[in-house]
Amino acid sequence: MPPRFNAVGIVADDLDAALAFYELLGLDVPSEREGHVEVAMPNGIRLMFDSVEVVQSFSAWSPPTGGGRRVALAFLCESPAEVDEVHARVVSVGHRSQVAPFDAPRGQRYATVIDPDGNRVDLFAALG
Repeated sequence: MPPRFNAVGIVADDLDAALAFYELLGLDVPSEREGHVEVAMPNGIRLMFDSVEVVQSFSAWSPPTGGGRRVALAFLCESPAEVDEVHARVVSVGHRSQVAPFDAPRGQRYATVIDPDGNRVDLFAALG
């Protein structure tokens, strides 16, 4: 059997800030925050968060260079209105919006916010 995609990992400069951001998106983040936190998603994929210190304790990891992160996450919302609501909630507490909600030509309500570590987080829902 070939390997199966199972998780996405995010290395966070400030673990508490990263987890608070993803809680705004509705993730059920465990209260235990000892440098590594895993959130089981309803589809079976895990979203894993590690502090820089934890990752550097077992590898020679260093932050990416060259103008930006290499990962974008996408969250499916229940409705176009939820895209607008989640975007507004995230931005209202000081996180950056890269793309304000709009009706995209591909039949989706779409927006992008930026997490505390500079990763793009897309919010989308089907129109009608």
